[in-house]
Amino acid sequence: MAVVGTGALTSQGAGAAALWEGARAGRVAIRPVQHIDMRGLATKLGGEVEGARTAPRGYRRPEGHRERALDLALAAAEEALAALAALPEGTVAPTRFGLVLGTCNAGLLSARAWLDAARRGAAPDPRLPLLATPQALAESVAAAYGLRGPVLAVNTACASGANAIGLGADLVRQGRADAVLAGGTDAFSDVVFAGFNALESLSPEPAAPYSADRQGLSLGEGSGMVLLVSTGFAAAHGLRPLAEVAGYGLSADGYHVTAPHPEGAGAARAIDSALRRSGVAPEDIGYVNGHGTGTPKNDPAESAAIARALGESAAHTPVSSTKSVIGHLLGAAGAVEAIVTAHALDEQLAPPTAGYTRSAPECPLDYVPGAARPLHTDAALSNNFAFAGANAALVLTRPGTHTPPVPDWDRVVVTGVSVLGPAGDGIQAARRALRAGQEAGSLEGGLRLGRVALGDEEIAPYLTRRQRRRMDRLAVLSIVATAKALADAGLSADESVGVVFGTGTGPMEAMEKFVLPLLEEGAAAADPSVFPNTVYNQAAGQVATHLGLRGPTSTLSVGHATGAAAVAYTADLLAAGHADALVCTVTDTLTEQVARAYTATGAASTRPPGAPADGRFTLAEGSVALVMERLSAARARGATVLGEVLGHGMASDASRARLWDPRGRGMELAMRRALADAGLTPRDVGGVWLSAAGLTAADRAESAAVERVFGSDTAPPSHAPKSVLGEPMGVGGALCLALSLWSGDTRPAGPAVVNSSSLGGSHVSLVVAAGDPHGTGDPGGPDNDEGVNQ
Repeated sequence: MAVVGTGALTSQGAGAAALWEGARAGRVAIRPVQHIDMRGLATKLGGEVEGARTAPRGYRRPEGHRERALDLALAAAEEALAALAALPEGTVAPTRFGLVLGTCNAGLLSARAWLDAARRGAAPDPRLPLLATPQALAESVAAAYGLRGPVLAVNTACASGANAIGLGADLVRQGRADAVLAGGTDAFSDVVFAGFNALESLSPEPAAPYSADRQGLSLGEGSGMVLLVSTGFAAAHGLRPLAEVAGYGLSADGYHVTAPHPEGAGAARAIDSALRRSGVAPEDIGYVNGHGTGTPKNDPAESAAIARALGESAAHTPVSSTKSVIGHLLGAAGAVEAIVTAHALDEQLAPPTAGYTRSAPECPLDYVPGAARPLHTDAALSNNFAFAGANAALVLTRPGTHTPPVPDWDRVVVTGVSVLGPAGDGIQAARRALRAGQEAGSLEGGLRLGRVALGDEEIAPYLTRRQRRRMDRLAVLSIVATAKALADAGLSADESVGVVFGTGTGPMEAMEKFVLPLLEEGAAAADPSVFPNTVYNQAAGQVATHLGLRGPTSTLSVGHATGAAAVAYTADLLAAGHADALVCTVTDTLTEQVARAYTATGAASTRPPGAPADGRFTLAEGSVALVMERLSAARARGATVLGEVLGHGMASDASRARLWDPRGRGMELAMRRALADAGLTPRDVGGVWLSAAGLTAADRAESAAVERVFGSDTAPPSHAPKSVLGEPMGVGGALCLALSLWSGDTRPAGPAVVNSSSLGGSHVSLVVAAGDPHGTGDPGGPDNDEGVNQ
């Protein structure tokens, strides 16, 4: 995939050119931070974006409030999109233009403002939650530029930017978009500084990665975005590629919530995967843009990983760290470092590692000390590793020098299911409640909520009390659900099996627990045992660590469309051969402030049990885990196949004026794309599992879309399980898929369409066939409560 546009805003200044010039010169832009109170911290320094920044496009926000992470992202997006300015308008249709945004902290300043108002007893502005989540930022950028293709948010902490670029390249490569804007963004906050300070990770001087006298990391802020198109599109429209994304790799350490595997085993697997996917040999990598944070544990672990992955050639391959000049940009790091790597290939120049003074025995590679150095290579590697043991590696190549191998495509099936919800433990509990019309939830403080009741005796087989001590409920529910799904599939966890995690609202329990004391007492109140749990992918890391899943890992947060989006990404990773088996786990939990936010936005129901519908939904929590495998792998191990993911489609309403299109055009496009991807027509469909949960305006839009796709007279049966079981936020799409695999007393009449929509107008539609596509195995039937598939 060709990188034809880049945009960046960092402490080096505005623009990708300023970023590259600063990196090439080794000019350190880590200096005293001006707009954050740094009292009580071990450092006063950071890679700060200087000056007041006004976003080039507007977005919905409270009067007087700005979300800095979004302002930074919009500035980088504006620059990257300028690459298309010379082309006729409409060269890329808006419906074929996608966006993948990576972020670690998302709209943390908006979430902080909400929590601060709540702490003071004030009424928080209801528009603040609309800027707090990763998908909220992604949808705001998409709306600003009218991008109506797939719109997704990736949150694999400090690996997010690289993961986003890899996923964006996949969307173009697989024909799901003609162009994708991909990258990352994160902004400074007192919360983040206090957290890293509590972990004793901050350096009092500008970071000196890999050097023997390194003292820790320097934080940075900013955004980096790249514009991706196919090489054929670039050639046809006269666009000059800066570099090409040849491949990427993902892996989980499964080792520790913050520390990397000391031997770099997990990181090496990500690099190996990136090389394999790109078809580039280890000895052909001529430059590595390292993760290079400057911490005592990360630099040796990465050095070991590079040595493991590149073999003998590692000793003479130049490695440098961009973090030495701009700091660690967290979720944006992978994006800005990919931009630097692309420029390094383009100019054939390896930028130096600033601050490097002397070698350390634990870091024995060539870290380009002093000044930039000429290169003679067609391929480079960019590494990013993160909290919760998430690793991502990108292989970039010079344009026209390399053709990646064609993936070994395979069909994708579901072999294990686990459901935890208000109706109880297991898919059968959900099915019984649905058939009986047993509505979820009870009134709590005037709000109708559906909670997961999971007692100590049900958790004990999977986690000890000691293990749970530093976990939140998001992690606990995810571990239990994933373990049950693996048992259902009869699959043993190992380093080849990974986890794709999804969450709509994220780790709000940990966020509230960490932030509220800070607002009261300042940085001294920061709890180092809680801070690592505030990243969205922390539950994925806990799952990987406690269950031994060390294959590819990623975390998506796409609002209420998360479940379906996570299934779609899992299916694409498997189909292309990134792994033979992955667990797709989607979890959301309720906290006081989450419930309050939904109430403030007018989405959550307040009706008592049995009362008439009030045009809003019953807010619920839950966890669904699906074991998904390549069909060939499932066949080889004799697995029982419950169903097949035949295809999927995505689209966005991308509206600056409203949250979703009342005519349902985005949902309609997602369904039509899913059917086309599956090679089916509307008449082939045996049922539609709706996103509808009771929110009148959104449900009407979906209903209109379904009628246009299937017709009013010939439409297949529709199911709206969330209107009974509650709206489990991001879990809904995965729950509906699980229910669709066996939905009644007889086999489904045909494949099912499963719809899912975020409250910001992002839509994902799946096409799923129940049962074994080529066998006669019975997955258990709807009333088989004793069978293995529950």
